[in-house]
Amino acid sequence: MRYWLEQDMRPVDYVVDVMHELGIEPVSPPIRGGTDGSQLTEMGVPTPNIFTGMQNIHSPLEWISVQDMEQAVLLCVRLAERWARG
Repeated sequence: MRYWLEQDMRPVDYVVDVMHELGIEPVSPPIRGGTDGSQLTEMGVPTPNIFTGMQNIHSPLEWISVQDMEQAVLLCVRLAERWARG
């Protein structure tokens, strides 16, 4: 995924910019492939993984707060607006 995104960093740059606008500190740990984002990127649609606000991911105690879901939705809306502006 990194290889493909390095060819066009706009998706990553836009996500980071919008996160900063929303007061969210980006965290970018390396992850393995297999995500939807990595699959779409392999098909030529540069798609970085963005947060959903989940806690304890992939465990029996996985959860998300309404506030985090709201921020994730707002991020997606603002990201779409950013892409439209170019």
